[in-house]
Amino acid sequence: MIKARVRAENPDANLKSYYETYTSFDWQDVKAEFYHTESGAINIVWDSIDKWANDPTTRDNVALIYEKAGVERAYTFNDLKIKSSKWANLLTKYGFKIGHRVFILLPTSPEIYFAMLACARLGLIYSILYPNLSGEELEWRLRDAEPRGIITDNSLVSKLPKTAAENVKHILLVSGPRPGIFRTETELDVVSEHMPEECETRFVSPETSLYLLYTSGSTGPPKGVVHGHRDMYGIYATAKYVLDLSPSSVLWTDGPPAWVTGAVYGTFGPWLCGAASVIQATAFRPGLWYRTLERHSVTNWYTTPLTIRKLMSADSDLVKQYDLTKLKHIATVGETLTPDSFYWIREHLKRSPHDTWWMTETGMICIANFPSQLVKPGSMGRPVPGVQAAIIDGQSQELSILTFGELALKVGWPAMALGIWKDDKRYAAYFKNGWFMTGDMAIKDEEGYYYHMGRNDDMIKIGTNFVGPYDFEQVLRSHMSVSEAAVIATSIDPGPPTIKAFIKLEEGFSASGELKASLIQYLKNNLHCEATEIEIAFVKDLPRTRSGKMLRRVLRAWELGLPSGDPLNLQD
Repeated sequence: MIKARVRAENPDANLKSYYETYTSFDWQDVKAEFYHTESGAINIVWDSIDKWANDPTTRDNVALIYEKAGVERAYTFNDLKIKSSKWANLLTKYGFKIGHRVFILLPTSPEIYFAMLACARLGLIYSILYPNLSGEELEWRLRDAEPRGIITDNSLVSKLPKTAAENVKHILLVSGPRPGIFRTETELDVVSEHMPEECETRFVSPETSLYLLYTSGSTGPPKGVVHGHRDMYGIYATAKYVLDLSPSSVLWTDGPPAWVTGAVYGTFGPWLCGAASVIQATAFRPGLWYRTLERHSVTNWYTTPLTIRKLMSADSDLVKQYDLTKLKHIATVGETLTPDSFYWIREHLKRSPHDTWWMTETGMICIANFPSQLVKPGSMGRPVPGVQAAIIDGQSQELSILTFGELALKVGWPAMALGIWKDDKRYAAYFKNGWFMTGDMAIKDEEGYYYHMGRNDDMIKIGTNFVGPYDFEQVLRSHMSVSEAAVIATSIDPGPPTIKAFIKLEEGFSASGELKASLIQYLKNNLHCEATEIEIAFVKDLPRTRSGKMLRRVLRAWELGLPSGDPLNLQD
């Protein structure tokens, strides 16, 4: 735990007083800000797109800024209403009804956003897929969800497994020509432009499914996490209070739309607040990232510690070439933001990055550092208003401050997953005595700040206590030769465990027996523990998800000689 404190960056942020807001917060007050029919039916598209498009004062406000290879396209709220209505009319023409599943398999493009809005407008369930999934991974998802349609393009349709995709009634190509692989191929650009610009929004129960997102581990089949239209209450509240959005904001969430962060806060988060969302479809380059912030006058940036580390590895003077004065707030997600990353961003971008924590299953940010509150580098922050968190033991009893245990959330926030597709037993396993068990181990300090210590299966037992790998990794990262570090326990025998550290070296350092011995001694000198056996392995790269989250379970699979799959295809 880091005891440093960094002063609040913006006392005038949307959330001004954490304690006052948290203690008086009521989800019913948030729900009152949204449109409901007399029966209580809602639709997330109405409140995120239509209400702005129907208002003459906001209809022409920019909602989506898309850039790829230097070419930019901007879409207003009215544009998105028209585009999504045309697509919705097209889907209706092909017989799609409430509850049908639609897979969206496309490279990052505006069509992803037209399609997801069209599906949501009709009460369909959409699932955005990574375009680089393998044929085997696509086949599993197709057989599990049984989508009625797949929206793809002629460069990706050949990836679809023939046996599974033959059962899909409509394979809709955003552009021609048709490859002719499947009999159900249709060119959307030929049909969609002739569709009416108006489509009646279907208001549905708040519990109606909205999207299906597959998350997979290194073992076992992927799980399809289902979220509903009611998520909009939680998405809106966190976009407002955590990301500090208002109608004048320009938010860049630089994660892909197939990742839950991009799917939620690259879309509905800003739109529910009337703000613009920036989409950069070109692969990462440090200069491009700075230029994107400058070119689009980004005011709020939601990024990952992995991206920050990539920026840190570039020339530190590069950022000086760009005007980032419009940037007012930076937030991060994906893994713990280390103090060195925190202070680097603070020094070079003149803004403090604010760590946040949530999961695909939670549907929204649940713990965060707020722009109006002091930040403790290394901390996830405090629970967002409307979320009750605690550190609990194996008997579901709340533990006192500074006590190690599992992070749990009291059931009841609106964006909680509706279920796991076709797997009620797996979904039920998340809950225990009214708590949602996150599987993350953490500590809470005396001011209610939480510190992430690792996943429950990452813990290292030393004596009678469990120690998180984060403690070991922090010490190793402080060594001048270490760029990245990941630590696992490799021994299950009684007595002190064998600790193995996987090290990625900084440029200019070479792997050697002498350096191994130096790092082992450095770790022992700076971290008191009973682990007498410490091994060091130098690696070119560490296994991470696309969002940058460390996959220690893959390291354990390597150690045991077990198959681990491609880490980039493991979602969070």
